[in-house]
Amino acid sequence: MTSKKTYWIALFAILFINCSKPIYSEEKVNPERPNIIYILADDMGVYDLGCYGQQKIKTPNIDKMAAEGMLFTQHYAGSTVCAPSRGTLMTGYHTGHGYVKGNFAMPSEGNLPLPDKTITVAEKLKEAGYKTGIIGKWGLGGPSDEGHPNKQGFDYSFCYLDQRLAHEYYPDHLWWNYEKVMLDREYSHDLFAEESLDFIRKNKANPFFLYLPFTIPHGKYQVPDDEPYSNESWTEKQKNYAAMTTRMDKDIGRIFSLLDSLNLDENTIVFFASDNGGVKEISSFFGSQGPFRGYKTDCYEGGIRSPLIVRWPGKIEAGSKSDHVSAFWDFLPTACDLVGCKAPTEIDGISFLPALLNQDQEQHKLLYWEYFNYNYSWKPGSTNPRNYLLSEAIRVGDWKGVRKNLYKNPDADIELYNLKNDIGEENDVADQYPEIVKELTDLMLSEHNDSEYFKVNQH
Repeated sequence: MTSKKTYWIALFAILFINCSKPIYSEEKVNPERPNIIYILADDMGVYDLGCYGQQKIKTPNIDKMAAEGMLFTQHYAGSTVCAPSRGTLMTGYHTGHGYVKGNFAMPSEGNLPLPDKTITVAEKLKEAGYKTGIIGKWGLGGPSDEGHPNKQGFDYSFCYLDQRLAHEYYPDHLWWNYEKVMLDREYSHDLFAEESLDFIRKNKANPFFLYLPFTIPHGKYQVPDDEPYSNESWTEKQKNYAAMTTRMDKDIGRIFSLLDSLNLDENTIVFFASDNGGVKEISSFFGSQGPFRGYKTDCYEGGIRSPLIVRWPGKIEAGSKSDHVSAFWDFLPTACDLVGCKAPTEIDGISFLPALLNQDQEQHKLLYWEYFNYNYSWKPGSTNPRNYLLSEAIRVGDWKGVRKNLYKNPDADIELYNLKNDIGEENDVADQYPEIVKELTDLMLSEHNDSEYFKVNQH
């Protein structure tokens, strides 16, 4: 790892303290089940990648991943903002049924924690004998609550626990399991990249699950240098955004090189996605949203579409594409299918392993999203957390319904779009199809469950 001395001193001290219970084990469980790596970018639009059509930002390693694997053309994030999107990925529930429905900052360090009773994908894989690790940004619990990743199925964690602090790429601290590690101007992404390689090396004899929620390319747009874009006539933010994305791409290439050198390549399935759509000020310049309407915080396609690339040599056809309609909450049952364990029956997700293997694939009856406001006004002890529903969306077949401005108008009408011939959601046809409007309205009502901190129409 190319980090500074203070960082290493702190980490070795923690390892010494915990040496009676090693984080890693060399015990071999079942080498025939695939290792699973899930890489998640932050606030990156679908079309920021060359394999999806990006012209300005260089992503050669991710493009190679697509050329050697499968590229999905209709994949969705779990939400249009960070925490609820990641919650759906971990739990298999869409936001209507999930506990974390919006970004929610706690008074101390940490975000609204996943309840202890939550069944996460990490827990399922750990039960199946996998070594589990998260390196990057968590956002679903704090240092001392039930949502801490080590209490949600991860054997090992090295991350930002609080997504608010993850906006800073030169933080004063990160969390190594339960230990606070003080830093001195280290670039957090580089630490995560090195640590991910180390996790793979140390677990090469075990089946492992590595969740890599990188913070790149979320703002602040900080990067050690803006190569290879220094000479472009762009703003500094635009140069840094592109340089951050290319930096992440380089590190993904290092992961693939390591897998190959350890003879793990053919027995490792790697996923790549983004947690929500891009931010308007950046995405409008790079064309990050492609033909889609909207950006982060919108329930239009531009706010909830995600790239999805999956590579598994010898199993997934190289250079293939899938138009299967899928979403983040499908990852948990897919992972369970991969390792041969049973997913919870009541979740919203459907395994898309058949699609990966070019087999007959079950389709979703519907997909549903909610967007709640951020809890800026919440105070400890308050009986009203003020997390009100702002917008929601539903997709049934090619029909897409969107309701917005719900805080001002809880009974707002649905906008209706046919994505088959209007991918840009430009032509609201609600007046022409009242029966479809009624069907989607009824489904929206049925798909939402209030949770303790997220209730519909509270004022």
